[in-house]
Amino acid sequence: MPLFQFLLVVVLVWNSLENGSAGITSTFIRSEWPSTDIPLDNQVFEIPKGHSAPQQVHITQGDYDGKAVIISWVTADETGLSIVKYGILVNKYEFSAQGTVTNYTFSNYKSGYIHHCLVDSLEYDTKYYYKIGEGDSSREFWFRTPPKIDPDAPYTFGIIGDLGQTYNSLSTLEHYVQSGGQIVLFVGDLSYADRYQYNEVGIRWDSWGRFVERSAAYQPWIWSAGNHEIEYMPEMGEVLPFKSYLHRFATPHAASKSSNPLWYAVRRASAHIIVLSSYSSYVKYTPQWRWLREELKRVDREKTPWLIVLMHVPIYNSNLAHYMEGESMRSVFESWFVCFKVDLVFAGHVHAYERSYRISNIHYNVSSGDRYPTPDKSAPVYITVGDGGNQEGLAGRFWDPQPEYSAFREASYGHSTLEIRNRTHAFYHWNRNDDGRKVPTDSVIFHNQYWASNLHRRRHLKVGGHAGC
Repeated sequence: MPLFQFLLVVVLVWNSLENGSAGITSTFIRSEWPSTDIPLDNQVFEIPKGHSAPQQVHITQGDYDGKAVIISWVTADETGLSIVKYGILVNKYEFSAQGTVTNYTFSNYKSGYIHHCLVDSLEYDTKYYYKIGEGDSSREFWFRTPPKIDPDAPYTFGIIGDLGQTYNSLSTLEHYVQSGGQIVLFVGDLSYADRYQYNEVGIRWDSWGRFVERSAAYQPWIWSAGNHEIEYMPEMGEVLPFKSYLHRFATPHAASKSSNPLWYAVRRASAHIIVLSSYSSYVKYTPQWRWLREELKRVDREKTPWLIVLMHVPIYNSNLAHYMEGESMRSVFESWFVCFKVDLVFAGHVHAYERSYRISNIHYNVSSGDRYPTPDKSAPVYITVGDGGNQEGLAGRFWDPQPEYSAFREASYGHSTLEIRNRTHAFYHWNRNDDGRKVPTDSVIFHNQYWASNLHRRRHLKVGGHAGC
């Protein structure tokens, strides 16, 4: 076959995968490891040596544009200061930053001392080495800042959800570390510590912090909260939602003018990433609703063409587990997602994998209108990645027949990567954990909603691509 004909066939196949054709329900059945948490004495939870040595080290983006990080860690004692020493050479720390320290109680558990330190005014696309702790108990790590904000900046995002701390979780994490991902977009349900009681709740938060350190200490994880972070446990005297999560995981919410760390936005390389809270009020006039309305107006597709939304509860889901739980948020925000041409919406919650076509249901109301989602080239692709490996197991029952909006679905553990190449194209992969091996299972080339659209039409849009929204 001539090269031109071959390339034409490839393009047509990819277009059908993204824009619509017969959906696929995978029949793969894996022999998974038991969905039980790894014992606390396993080496994956090993406490670092040294008196009050820093542990549970993790970083996240610390500003709006990627020139800062927030470095967080825990110490057993409040020894020394919350100081991060850092520089661009190994063992040569020219700079330092002062952080803050806090702790909390949960039932009869008392946390260690939790440190958060903002390191800002960094250079783009630079490897930094950092040191925390004092003397023989100090520890050293590194991270790399992203390229400057640019529509053609290539960058690879990892997407993980509902991770937990089982052997399946470990398989997911080990495969992700080898994936080439440069940052994790985490779609909620972190430690599953709420499945324990009393002192063990806090202990399992500590073990999870040490568990993810192998990745989270070296690259930012963009956090979003799920239902397992709520921890409303009145039987234990705990009624403040998100108490453990908010103490342990900092977010740069103020940089995006958010009033709450549970919803915020960051820009990184060629992407604008919006984090929403499925378990905070979002109906009309609430703080989250008002903030999202303004944040979408701030998106500049000339600078960050890729618009990505993270949430925990999926808006579109054809699994029997948590079916229709995202309907209330869909009714509030879907019209905005279509109007502002959001590229991708990632969610978790359902312990399986599913990818939709570009569809919307914005013409439906309770009195009249179309009842079913229809193809919509302005709509996002909705992807559920609640398959990290937690102890609740897989959600293996899908609705039959497969809905027309569902492109691919499978009940297996895994993670995704989104490799943005330039302003027009991105390569997406979902990788199944197949009995300890990473197996690329679902792959799509995504075309950017702003730059890959009709040029004539785009010239009539405002810079943000949101005329009339």
